[in-house]
Amino acid sequence: MEGKVSRASRKLEASPIQELSQLAQTCGAINLAEGFPDFPAPPHLKAAALSAITADFNQYRHVQGICHLLATQMKDRHGIAVNALSDFVICCGQSEAFAASIFAIVDPGDEVLLFDPAYETYESCILLAGGIPVYVPLSPPHWSFKKDELMKYFTSRTKALVLNSPHNPTGKVFTRDELETISEACKIMECFAITDEVYEYITYDRELHISLASLPGMQERTIITSSLSKTFSVTGWRIGWACAPANIASAIRNIHVKITDSAPAPFQEAALTALQSPPDYYCSLRTEYEARRDYVVQILSVLGFQVRFKPKGSVFIFAELPDHCELSDIEFVKKLIEKAGVAAVPGCGFFHTTPQPQDGEKYQRRYIRFAFCKSGETLSAARQKMEQCVNEDGQLSF
Repeated sequence: MEGKVSRASRKLEASPIQELSQLAQTCGAINLAEGFPDFPAPPHLKAAALSAITADFNQYRHVQGICHLLATQMKDRHGIAVNALSDFVICCGQSEAFAASIFAIVDPGDEVLLFDPAYETYESCILLAGGIPVYVPLSPPHWSFKKDELMKYFTSRTKALVLNSPHNPTGKVFTRDELETISEACKIMECFAITDEVYEYITYDRELHISLASLPGMQERTIITSSLSKTFSVTGWRIGWACAPANIASAIRNIHVKITDSAPAPFQEAALTALQSPPDYYCSLRTEYEARRDYVVQILSVLGFQVRFKPKGSVFIFAELPDHCELSDIEFVKKLIEKAGVAAVPGCGFFHTTPQPQDGEKYQRRYIRFAFCKSGETLSAARQKMEQCVNEDGQLSF
């Protein structure tokens, strides 16, 4: 019966990351691979969730109050006026919000532009919808795109462009100048933009997140997706949302209802508490994560990694392998797990384009992603384990 599975499922291939994840679990490696915190969620959120469970919020539910709070935030932070009653869809995390958005607008044969390297879930959703991913390369070390060449990636079949900022895996925060280039292209080509803004509150060095929808002429064509997961350290609660013009939101809602019907009821209630957190909470979040970022950048640099770009946002460092290292990213991560007991992610899983000859044909095999959304104890333990594998020059050697 294996040959009878769907064509859509056959388009999705297992990633080498999955095999390495199993190896990491077998070895009991410290997890700097996956982007979830290993420290507790904020106490006031946990208390709110417990209260909701005790109050028997156990059934299918849509908490309209979440939409009202999000609408207020968007107006206050970005100057975007949205209708809380018609423009939001509460989903099971940003992942479902993104998938439902793709299924709501993409027909077979439609092209969707993505900046490369890219989070792998985007491609999977596009392929399942019958769409065609088209990748716009970001060039290291600053992960910039050639603004005068962006238009060449658009065709008459382009339905949407996907923008993830702050960016996973690189930590790039797209600048206003870059966003203006993207918005002009979308308007000229009359296509949608779908944004992934899950790291919107996690930016560093006084960098500010700008929502693409806030630029002139973009709100009418932009679908914003985000979630509680990263901002409030609750990746397992699965509370996310899509925000779009009412007619598009209605299409997304129809998909969502047919797939999952409702996000977890007690965690929706807790979301009301989360979204009313004081400004001090967000300031502390950035301060604490910035300290973690700096700590891990310092560790990696001492160990010989090349951190040419210090992330401006997100919870990841995309570090280049030491010059002396002849291993590929996958080979290096396997050794890192087996010898040092530390798990990271090989960068090749995020790349989809062929580099230009002048860029060096192998750079896409030279990056490792480290997650620093971990406790101080975890990061310190990872440092100690890696330091035990350094050579006489103080660099990692396997």
